[in-house]
Formats: sequence, C-alpha cells, structure tokens
Amino acid sequence: MKRVALYSKSGRTQSAASTQTVAATQAAAPPPSSAAAAAAQSPPPRPRRFARLRNAAGRHRGLLLFVGGMAAVLAGLQIDRHYISGAPREITQRDIDQAVRTSLEKKPLPSQATKAAMAIGPSIVRVLGHGMPDGEEVKSKAAKPPLTDPKKDGNKARPKGQAESETEENTAIGTGVVITERGDILTNLHVVAGSRRITLTFADGTEAGAYVVAMEPEHDLAVLRATKLPDDLQPATLRSTGDLAPGDEVIAVGFPFGFGPSVSSGVVSGLKREFRSPKGEKLLTNLIQFDAAANPGNSGGPLVTMEGEVVGIVTAIVNPSGARVFAGVGFAVPIENAAGAIGVPPF
Repeated sequence: MKRVALYSKSGRTQSAASTQTVAATQAAAPPPSSAAAAAAQSPPPRPRRFARLRNAAGRHRGLLLFVGGMAAVLAGLQIDRHYISGAPREITQRDIDQAVRTSLEKKPLPSQATKAAMAIGPSIVRVLGHGMPDGEEVKSKAAKPPLTDPKKDGNKARPKGQAESETEENTAIGTGVVITERGDILTNLHVVAGSRRITLTFADGTEAGAYVVAMEPEHDLAVLRATKLPDDLQPATLRSTGDLAPGDEVIAVGFPFGFGPSVSSGVVSGLKREFRSPKGEKLLTNLIQFDAAANPGNSGGPLVTMEGEVVGIVTAIVNPSGARVFAGVGFAVPIENAAGAIGVPPF
C-alpha cells in the first residue's frame, strides 16, 4: 500500500504548484481598476508625528486619567466660586465711604452733646433746701440741718400731687453733682444756705436727707453728704480748666424751674470773668462765661465738656432787665475752686 507523504520533499514542486494556483486565481479575477492599482502601487503609510506621545500615554494611562479628573474638579470649583461669590477685588476708599454712609443712614451716631449727657447723667442730683426764717444760714458742719429722712421725718404728709414748695416756705430748688466715691455732692451754697433741712434725689430715684460738710462762701460752693447712698453711685469725672478756651462746646445739666434733669448746650464764651450779685453783696471772680441755657434750678449743676467731664459749677445768670430768666449769659465756678471745699486738690 502506498504511503501518503505529509510534507513535500521538493521545493520546486510546491513552488510550481503555488505558481499555478496564483495564475489561475488571477485569471479568474476581474482586471483591477486604476484607483486600486494606484493604491496597490502607493508606499505604506508612515507613522504619525505623535506616535511616541501616544505610546507614552498608553503606558501612563492611569496617571493621566487621575490628573485630568483633578483638573476638571478644580475648574468646576473655580467656576462655582466665580458665579456664587463673585471674583475677589480690592476694597477701595470709595467702598469704605459708601459703607459708612449707608450705616449712618440706617442708624445715625449720637451727637457729642448726647454722649456727654449720658456720661454725666448718673452723677446728677436734685437738691431741695427746705426753708427757715430769712437771714439764718448754715455756717458749719456743727450747725448742719437735722439728719432726717424726708419720708420719715414725722412731718405731716402732703396731699398727693402737691409740690413741696406749697407745704413748706422758702424751698429752694437746685442741682448737685456727685464728685467722690464716698458720696460727696458739690452744689452752690446759695441753694442750701438758711435751709432747715435738705433732701436729695439721685439719678436712680433714691431719696435721702443730707447735711453740709464744707463750704466756700467766696466761691459760692457747698459740699453735701447724704444719709443714704444708691448702690450704684457713680461720681463724675473732673477736668482741669487749664486747657479750656472760648469756643469749646459745653453742656449745662440741672433742674431749671424744677424740670429735669434737663440738658442745654452751648459754648464757652469767655474766661476769668467777674460777677457781682444783684444786691451787690458778693463778688465772684475767675468765672467761666458760657451761653448754654441756664435758669433758676440749674444752680449747683455741672458745666460739662463734650467728653462728659466737669469743668465748672453753674452759679449765676445775668439779665439786664432784672428778670430771673436766661438772657444768653451764664457763669460757672471753675472746678479747681472745689479743691478747698472738699479738702483735697482734684488734680
């Protein structure tokens, strides 16, 4: 039995057979077109310019995807910040001025006079000197008025709504200012001189009796001490008049005609003035002249700077007509003159 060869032993025989097969195939196929012939004759395409980059990208594909994702996230955040909060810009002086103007339009700041009145308010005291026969005066601490509480002095109670001046003769209304933590109160001597008793009303409504502890008649000053003090007593801040000048703004605080505490504003009109009482009995010197309104009841009250500091004690007004009302000229005793009255220099 004849064996079948698995492989050809002759290359020639296989090549001839292959040649015959290709020739037969070409004979059976239709002739190629001119385009196909041109394509067959054209050289193979060259590698692209960025082949190396593509190869590198393929090798580091994971890293590139991570970097690209992070860039996209950051770009998204930047876009959101731009549209939500706006791009940051430099703040100019115009922006600041506009913000301040808008704030002031919504809530105006208090005036200097208002701030000064708020600062001195807790130290203001209403002083009542209840009468005694004319010509008698309190001359020393030993001759002080009786220490009586106006609510428990044993006097007949006055009808509700009736003023004290209607139940007791020669009642003087004036003003005082607390000047020490122990409760010393500075006022005018003429407010309490000749009084049988003195009563005080503090800023918080506390009422108490009082007596004279020191006097300076040459400056029309008296120092009172209350029999009872408020828990939150606030003494005023005193200021030297050494740098005070005409034109400086001041306020006068007191109880004009019993109304108050009332505040009036003005300026310092002059310094080192002299004043003689209408009856010519007393000459006061080295006075501060001011034009803030003051009337009977302001006596003993403080003359206050715009910083809320006391520079004087209101003591007199001048009216050429003789009427006891303000005509534009008031006088205050400089606060330095209170040093002798309280026993220690305030500055």
